[in-house]
Amino acid sequence: MGAYHNDAVSLPPRYDVVSSRDKHVHDNVHGNIFIDSLSLKFIDTEQFQRLRELKQLGFTHLVYPGAVHSRFEHSLGVYWIAGQSVEKLNSYQGMELGIDKFDIQSVKLAGLLHDVGHGPFSHLFEREFLPRVISGSHWSHEQMSVKMVDYIVGEHHIDIDPHMLKRVKEMILASSEFSLPRSSSEKGFLYDIVANGRNGIDVDKFDYIARDCRACGLGCNFEFQRIMETMRVLDDEICYRAKDYLTIHKLFATRADLYRTVYTHPKVKAMELMVVDALVQANDYLQISSSIQDPGEYWKLDDSIIKTIETSPLPELKEARELILRIRRRDLYQFCNEYAVPKDIMDNFKKVTPQDIVCSQKNGGVMLKEEDVAVCNVKIDLTRGKHNPLESIHFFKDYESDEKFTIPDERISHLLPASFQDMIVRVYSKKPELVEKISEAFENYQLKTYGIKAQVHSTPDKKKRRYNS
Repeated sequence: MGAYHNDAVSLPPRYDVVSSRDKHVHDNVHGNIFIDSLSLKFIDTEQFQRLRELKQLGFTHLVYPGAVHSRFEHSLGVYWIAGQSVEKLNSYQGMELGIDKFDIQSVKLAGLLHDVGHGPFSHLFEREFLPRVISGSHWSHEQMSVKMVDYIVGEHHIDIDPHMLKRVKEMILASSEFSLPRSSSEKGFLYDIVANGRNGIDVDKFDYIARDCRACGLGCNFEFQRIMETMRVLDDEICYRAKDYLTIHKLFATRADLYRTVYTHPKVKAMELMVVDALVQANDYLQISSSIQDPGEYWKLDDSIIKTIETSPLPELKEARELILRIRRRDLYQFCNEYAVPKDIMDNFKKVTPQDIVCSQKNGGVMLKEEDVAVCNVKIDLTRGKHNPLESIHFFKDYESDEKFTIPDERISHLLPASFQDMIVRVYSKKPELVEKISEAFENYQLKTYGIKAQVHSTPDKKKRRYNS
């Protein structure tokens, strides 16, 4: 084992001399970011610049006004800390790991291009919209990123080593279900830097957690810099100091907090439900979903599709337009109530549907229809479903030791959670005057399914009366 510096923090990261062809930008999270000439060739294309028109957090800015940052700056951030990560490993273990410029460039490009295939409105496009208009859709933005990389290289005649291009695409898909066979069995640890399918610790999360917390005005007590300074490769896997396990847990806990308080905020989800309904209404006329097979058409699709719908006078877009205008005027689908699925039935949980709620209404009065109800089944976990993510992470004792090990649950702080996944069922009324009727049906559904009302409290009377007086 080569020498590994214990006092890692005192060592500056090693960078090659910045070329006159390189550029730098000042990022509000990472400070000065230096961009190499090959990466610039990708950045200075209309396909990559499109990322400026994709908000990182979709419609979250309508609840957290500062959350207007884009996929563009996130991609630059991931590029930068991906490069920093591999440079640090090169500084401390370069001789034994055989890291070269080819490796460094590949990892940086994978970080830069990992989101170039993302659709409008964050993950809403692929998870909520496409399954509604394409039966059995398994389209993913990672796959589209790979197609887009090939398209950019061909369209702009970018001179890149074919082996590097293949490796970049493998790294982009490394954590997805569509991962490719690796072109080399060596240096497998490099594939865990940008998108880590092994245990979920990757620089993509490092950047978006820090960036999203800052944009939303939330504190972030997770310090990714500490992990990057002390990580080490053992047996072709990035491992971490055992004394840093609580810092690593904060990575997953902070991500879960963001999901709970920001990404799945009840009003954010209400707006997303409305946007999906609007896109579905507009799809036949605008052919939104037809572009996903053709990178040459797909890159033209961004968040501005909503403005197209909103300002169009066409009668074919009337229903979609009215939904967007309701969002502008804050006339949202009304949140009725929610409950957390009891832990003992989580394994056998089936998603709740509008039909389930409608079938639970009492006779008499207005009869609900499925199109009156919207249901969100929100899963919040620590990236590994019901499992503790720390179980998949290898640690080492100190820099003199070559042994790697996992830390079992019983040896971790008893203050950490005993459960690692929440499933929350939320119900919304699309028509404000039906809040009371839908809330009642939702309570009946809980009684029928669990024998209890699982929600914390009943829907407030003032919410019911607001639209019925």
